[in-house]
Amino acid sequence: MSAEQSPSVQRFQCPGCSAGMEFDPKSGALKCPYCGTTQAISRELNDAVREIPYDQYGDPSRLEKISRTAIQITCASCGATIQCEPAEMTGACPFCAANFVSQAKAADPLVAPNAVLPFQLAKDQAAAGVRQWLQDLWFAPSDLKKIARPEGIRGIYTPFWTFDAGAETAYQGRRGEYYYVNETYYTTDSNGRQVRMERQVRHTRWYPASGQVTNTFDDVLVPATRSIDAARLSKLEPWDLAQVQPYDPAYLPGFQAQRYQVELPEGLETAKVLMGHAIEHSVREDIGGDEQIIDALDTSWRDITFKHLLLPVWIGAYRFHGKVYQVIVNARTGEVQGERPWSAAKLALLIAAVLAALVIVAKLWPN
Repeated sequence: MSAEQSPSVQRFQCPGCSAGMEFDPKSGALKCPYCGTTQAISRELNDAVREIPYDQYGDPSRLEKISRTAIQITCASCGATIQCEPAEMTGACPFCAANFVSQAKAADPLVAPNAVLPFQLAKDQAAAGVRQWLQDLWFAPSDLKKIARPEGIRGIYTPFWTFDAGAETAYQGRRGEYYYVNETYYTTDSNGRQVRMERQVRHTRWYPASGQVTNTFDDVLVPATRSIDAARLSKLEPWDLAQVQPYDPAYLPGFQAQRYQVELPEGLETAKVLMGHAIEHSVREDIGGDEQIIDALDTSWRDITFKHLLLPVWIGAYRFHGKVYQVIVNARTGEVQGERPWSAAKLALLIAAVLAALVIVAKLWPN
C-alpha cells in the first residue's frame, strides 16, 4: 500500500459516535470502545500477501510510513523505536519500562510492512495467561503481579523478516561405510586366569563423494527486533503464518508497532545461516553411507524474496533492582514466556523459617 493509499485517521472514526475505533482481536474488526459499533476491515477479493524481490530492497519507493498519521518515539534506555497512532502513545517503553524522555515525532519512512498477523488474543485473555504463569513461580517479588493486570501489558506488533529462496549447492566430501572385523583379545576371569575372547570391532571405509543438491525455502522467519531476547522469542513459535494478511493500517489502532532494528541485509545473512543447516542436511542425505564428512560447499542463491511481517505479541516489562525482566505472550496461541526475578526477602524468610524449625526440632528431640 503506497503512502498515497494509506488511510487517514478519519477512516478509524466510529460511524456511530465519531470516537476513535480500535482493532478488536476477538472479532477481527474495528470496534468502538465507547458505543460498541464494529466495522469490518475491507479486503480485496483476491488480495494476497505479495513477496518482494530482494533486489528491490534499495528502491526508495519502498520506503513508506507505517500509516499516514503514525508517530514514533525512541527509548533512550533500550533504543527501541515505537510507532503507533497518536492515541496509542504512552509514557513508558513497553520493552524496558523506562519513561520516555524525548518527544514523539512523525514516524520516519521505512521498508513498509507488507504482511501482518492480526491480534487474536484480547488483553484480558493475555493477562489471564500471565497470571497462570505467575502462579507457578516461587519466591517472585510481589510487585511482579502488576504485569498480570490488563494495564500491565501492552500489545506490540513485533517486526520480522521472512525470506523465500532457491539454492543450488555443489559439494565435495566423503562417505563413510561401516564394516566389522572379528578380533581376539584376552581378559581375566573371576579365578584370575587369562581367557581368550573374540569380539566384532567396527571400522569405517571412506570414499570420495561429490554432487549437487537443490533446496527451496519458504517463509524462513528472522526476528528484526533486538528488544526481546531471541531465544525467548523463538519459544513463542509456532506462528500460524497461513493466516497472515496483507498489511493494512486498520490493524494498528489500539496497538503499537516496533520499528525494525535488524536491517534487511543482516536479516538475509541470518536467514542464510538457518537455510544452511537444511542444505547441509540435504548434502548428508545425498552423500549417503553411515557417516558423512563435508569438505566444501558452494551455494548459488536464486529468486530471493522477502516480506516485512508484523507478528502480534503482548508484553509486560518489570524493573527489579535495576534489571529489566520481560514476560511475552503469543497473541495468537496464548503461549507465555518470561524471565523471572527472585525476591531476596522471601528467600530470607524461607531460610529463617527452616532454621527456626530446626532449632525447635533440636529442642524437642535433643538426642
